[in-house]
Amino acid sequence: MIGFIVAGLIIGALARLIKPGKQNLGILATLVLGLVGSVIGGTIANLIGTGDIFELNIVGFIAAVIVSVLLIGVAESLMGRKKSA
Repeated sequence: MIGFIVAGLIIGALARLIKPGKQNLGILATLVLGLVGSVIGGTIANLIGTGDIFELNIVGFIAAVIVSVLLIGVAESLMGRKKSA
């Protein structure tokens, strides 16, 4: 479980580094988005047959980072709407 949290934090941090611009997300939001991205990435890897959902593999890791970048973009757009409303 601790490894899953650390992996989510690393994936979230990598996603924030890849996504251009400044993100107004805290460490907790980064962790949550990284965890969600890692679960979705693991699911994608499991569906294409490269490993188990909670198994660390390169396909799942890459998918998790890509999904996390997309999730950060969605979170930013949702936060931007709340601030302008």
